[in-house]
Amino acid sequence: MEDKILLGHGSGGKLMNELIHGLIKETFGSDSLQLDDSAILSLDGMDEKKLAFTTDSYTITPVFFPGGNIGELAVNGTVNDLAVMGAKPMYISSAFILEEGLPVSDLKKIMVSMKTAADYAGVKIVTGDTKVVEKGKADKIFINTSGIGILESGVQRRDIEAGDLIVINGTIGDHGISVMAERNGLSFSKGLVSDCAPLNHLIGAVMHACPEGIKFMRDATRGGAASVLNEVVQNSPFSARLMESDLPIREEVHGVCDILGIDPLYAANEGKVIMIVKKSDGEKILEIMRDITEGKEAAIIGKITSRYPGKVYVETAVGGKRMLALLIEEQLPRIC
Repeated sequence: MEDKILLGHGSGGKLMNELIHGLIKETFGSDSLQLDDSAILSLDGMDEKKLAFTTDSYTITPVFFPGGNIGELAVNGTVNDLAVMGAKPMYISSAFILEEGLPVSDLKKIMVSMKTAADYAGVKIVTGDTKVVEKGKADKIFINTSGIGILESGVQRRDIEAGDLIVINGTIGDHGISVMAERNGLSFSKGLVSDCAPLNHLIGAVMHACPEGIKFMRDATRGGAASVLNEVVQNSPFSARLMESDLPIREEVHGVCDILGIDPLYAANEGKVIMIVKKSDGEKILEIMRDITEGKEAAIIGKITSRYPGKVYVETAVGGKRMLALLIEEQLPRIC
């Protein structure tokens, strides 16, 4: 591992994995540290129900971006980390680190958006903390949130096998590319907005209709869809094959990515869940998703195969294959 922390250590790529599975895991101990979207906890008197617990910090630039701001990003991100474990999100904490000079009107807008997002997701913001640092010691505002949810059924983690389908609930790369475009003042990206949204209602509907159909879920945030799938197949006897013709990517996202040399499959999303599901349940899950606002553009984008174990690859429209390796660091820092 590097002897100094680099931006790449927070990117969702290879450097971040080395930091988490090396220094952090070795220091805190693998017997207590649960490296998943949420930790699953048991408490005395809870019978068979368990708690899901998660925490995250948000440091996006710019704070306000097309389709959202850091406040609703924090709420939705925490809700989604609970939901992809199969938990029902219940309560959230919110801690602010504010830079001296932040306009109170901006803080008010952020807080209102947090309340709106929490109400829509059906969760309550119940506790928190506020600190102020000197001007120049932060970037306007950093937010830390923690969330608690109830697991009313089992954790949505089952054995994956060849033939399982890869499903996503909508278009890929909207958040990362819209934030990058706003940050750099790209006028040709007008109309492109973040996909920031809570996924608990959509996930809950799929779980209710297909209780045994989901084998794995993760929200494709830092590092994008490609990084999530690399984590799924890493050191396994199977691979993830994506079909280029089935990937739901907006023309605006393609345009920005082509000009700047960015691969949308590695761009961050904030309202997208990748599911590995049983082949027999794939079409039913797709229908359920498309009946819900957050899943109108859901698609089956590939499947699990036994070819190229441990790898993720795209089968192109002309029949070629393109490998999607785990990046050393993210293409776009400070996205979430």
